[in-house]
Amino acid sequence: MTNKNTAVTKPINKLSQLLKASELDTRMLAMVGILITVWLGLNLATDGIFLTARNLYNLSVQSSVVGIMATGMVLVIVARHIDLSVGSIVGFTGMMIAWMQVELFPVTAAWNWPFTIVIGLLLGVVIGALQGYWIAYKAIPAFVVTLGGLLIYRGAAFMVTDGRTVAPMNTDYQLLGGGINGSIGATWSLILGIIAICCVALLMYRSHKNRINHGFPAKPMAIQIALFIISATLILGFVWVMNSYNKPRSDIARGIPIPVLILIVTVIAMTMLTKLTRFGRYVFAIGGNPEAAELSGIDVKKVTMLIFALMGLLCGIAAVITTARLNAGVNSMGLMIELSVIAAAVIGGTSLNGGSGSITGAILGAVIMQSLENGMVLLGAGSAERQIIIGLVLIAAVWFDTLYKAKQR
Repeated sequence: MTNKNTAVTKPINKLSQLLKASELDTRMLAMVGILITVWLGLNLATDGIFLTARNLYNLSVQSSVVGIMATGMVLVIVARHIDLSVGSIVGFTGMMIAWMQVELFPVTAAWNWPFTIVIGLLLGVVIGALQGYWIAYKAIPAFVVTLGGLLIYRGAAFMVTDGRTVAPMNTDYQLLGGGINGSIGATWSLILGIIAICCVALLMYRSHKNRINHGFPAKPMAIQIALFIISATLILGFVWVMNSYNKPRSDIARGIPIPVLILIVTVIAMTMLTKLTRFGRYVFAIGGNPEAAELSGIDVKKVTMLIFALMGLLCGIAAVITTARLNAGVNSMGLMIELSVIAAAVIGGTSLNGGSGSITGAILGAVIMQSLENGMVLLGAGSAERQIIIGLVLIAAVWFDTLYKAKQR
């Protein structure tokens, strides 16, 4: 019996040593494992439809809106707040963009869609900053302020056009939604993939050099090479899948959709903001201990207001993609999407107690959420069943987070 236990323990110890040497986040690895399991299960349940290039292309576009907003929700929750109004802000800013583009200005003018985008993004920032002001400077709980915002801006979206659907949008603007021509093609997708691989190699090299220069132990070279190969394979695999889906009635590959490019830029920008700027460090310090952060000289009120302004900006970006994809402004835009956004952030490892969260984890959470919803649509499930699943997944994610933290302690 002892020999059998020893034989089982040795591989486990070796695996734990490899994970420790690679410095990979075990929680993130568990999420990747969950995502793979969900994909394989849904592919089996849908008779192979789920993992087709067409469905994965659509899934990537669907995940973009939730993913973009989830990056901002991470900071909101890390700072010990919540934002229930994000779906209504998307609906209101999207309806304003559509109304200005279709009814206020000449829809065919070259300046039409860039101008309306700028106005829509500024509107999102103003709304977010206004809510942040009441939360930070008037000490009204974020739950109350954003719940009020959920009702106010949903009603305002209806009042803009008296409930009418506004369409069609500018033809150039529609490309931002990832429609028939809303992608960059096979060649540029491959070029972008190669650039991404080169960036990964450069970042890994700089990290290795910095460790050595500052006297920290470097990762074993074999592990670094393995991590680079895995990263390069994932990037090229993604490009290959996007290039495998052709435009209707043609052999022309679509390539990476524009909403996904917007998501990638947003993730890079938000990651740099959280890890390389003073503002990002302040957000996590406030979430860890607001009183200590204020005593250390951090302007907690100003940072809180800026967090909600940033959340409003991301809602504006999501509204642009949504209206471009629908080719219309409709009152159902963003309806109940706040649940998916909050769930994506929590599933991605953002603690509801504040102080910890991950941009990358939120994107994984968004993909998991959208994969479940996409799969249930393919299986013919109704909206009621989808909401039940989202609720159960959210509870399970918080439970898993509680167990994980208890084990860490």
